[in-house]
Amino acid sequence: MNDFNDLAKKIAKANILLVGDIMLDKFIYGAVSRISPEGPIPILTASREVNMLGGTGNVLANLGALGAKSHVISVIGDDLDGQAILRKIEEIQGASHNFVVANDRPTSVKTRYLAKNQQLLRVDNEKTDEIDEKTQENILDHIKRTINDYNAIILSDYGKGVLSPDFIKSLIELANKHQIPVIVDPKGTDFSIYAGAKLVTPNKKELSEATNNMPVETNAEVVNAAQALIKQSNIAHVIATRSEDGISVIQSADKKGTFKEPIHIPTQALEVFDVSGAGDTVVAMIAASVAGGYDLGHAAELANIAGGLAVAKVGTAIVRLEEVMAGLNIVPVNKKSFIAGIYEDVDLASEQVRKWQAQGLKVGFTNGCFDILHYGHVNYLNEAKTKCDRLVMGLNHDNSVRILKGPTRPVNDQQARANVIGALGSVDMVVYFGADKQGEDNTPSPVLGQLKPDILMKGGDYTIDQLPEAKVVLSYGGEVEIMTLYEGYSTTNIIQKARA
Repeated sequence: MNDFNDLAKKIAKANILLVGDIMLDKFIYGAVSRISPEGPIPILTASREVNMLGGTGNVLANLGALGAKSHVISVIGDDLDGQAILRKIEEIQGASHNFVVANDRPTSVKTRYLAKNQQLLRVDNEKTDEIDEKTQENILDHIKRTINDYNAIILSDYGKGVLSPDFIKSLIELANKHQIPVIVDPKGTDFSIYAGAKLVTPNKKELSEATNNMPVETNAEVVNAAQALIKQSNIAHVIATRSEDGISVIQSADKKGTFKEPIHIPTQALEVFDVSGAGDTVVAMIAASVAGGYDLGHAAELANIAGGLAVAKVGTAIVRLEEVMAGLNIVPVNKKSFIAGIYEDVDLASEQVRKWQAQGLKVGFTNGCFDILHYGHVNYLNEAKTKCDRLVMGLNHDNSVRILKGPTRPVNDQQARANVIGALGSVDMVVYFGADKQGEDNTPSPVLGQLKPDILMKGGDYTIDQLPEAKVVLSYGGEVEIMTLYEGYSTTNIIQKARA
């Protein structure tokens, strides 16, 4: 893995232009307990809604997670969904944008309704005719002025009208003039519209359909189809994603029709939970690798790891560079933390919570310092676990405990406390939270806002209106339950007895 030791540094130098169809992916989660009296259809009682960037936006999000700089150009509508996309992009590190706001078309939105892990319905609100010539010219003029800022271009084609054949041709010619590689995530069956591109990334189905339904099951068949595609479409190279069969790289050697030895990379054995957006992850990893100076073989190897991580997540999920590097075993990673379910990264923790919820599991949350584990703690956590399928423990980190308990606490540091709590059968995840300085929010409210568990459990003699974290959970439709503490047991008492 020595070839990848400088991976983070190389990708950090990448600056990638994305042009294509951006959309908003909405996921509405709920439960079905009855059938409508109006017809034989289920009634979904919605409990929460999650909005994510889709299409080119998901590629952008993945580039940000990988540490590459990126700039997206696309079209949105003059509506609230378009504003939601802009807010989402502001959250992506290293990302910038240049959007045309169209008055004659809505922002593309895909809304999915889910009960447990079953998708009941998808509703698409979009307009797919080509954007007008004036808008295309304005976008192209902007790219001409800034093209030397980039070291790779991604064309993310979802067939929603931003990438017309004439516009694609002009953009590829411009990029080739400046010797900037164009990587295409293709759409449709006519790949000749991408003539001159450095690389296309079809999946097996797309590769077959683009070559008049050539077979693509074996290595040899994929190679034959990819070479035929290169010849007929005047595209330099093909990286074909093949689901459980991994990735294949087919490269032309010269314009005379000769080819390099193909590269076949087998997939990694990971749980396949959801393939939504995995292609976007693969394209982002390939582009970031190429822009960082890697050849296509190494880029495909990295993309294969990233794609395997993506399908093990829920929805249009992103893959972080740290996860890819952990898969390569080239970065110090606290693997015990992953095994024990201890999370310092709340984004990673929230992805796991979403996965549990998509499986139909009820996720509970409770929190505390848990400095010295005792009888009262264990019984409280056992009782909390009876109210949910998965229990998340919010653990005050060391600075947070000092603010609450004073400079002599905690007795045990956060890693020691997390390992002990994580070893309990009642606890499925430990996530740190809390303030670093006096006066900051020292409640789990920010963490709860990201994790969005189904139920918050709090021990004590509080009322719900006294807890700011309860308001957060109630705001998205979650439950709050005040539980009885086991009297006579506390860390403070244990310390006093030890001193006595």
